[in-house]
Amino acid sequence: MKLSQKIAMVLAISVATGIVILYLEARRCNTERMLSTISDEGYETAQDILFPDKNIQAKHLRYGPVLPGDL
Repeated sequence: MKLSQKIAMVLAISVATGIVILYLEARRCNTERMLSTISDEGYETAQDILFPDKNIQAKHLRYGPVLPGDL
């Protein structure tokens, strides 16, 4: 492999790594901003808001206030 090809490969790998790092940093900032907004509104225990990417299916889904003995 020629030296110019090696340099090009190293540059391509470093650019790809930089793009991935920027993407992950942007996603982390967006998540922190969303969680900050949620905690300001008082919904920090709502699993569907905290983890919107996960499919959470509760066995006993109840709306409104639920007392511990009602389950």
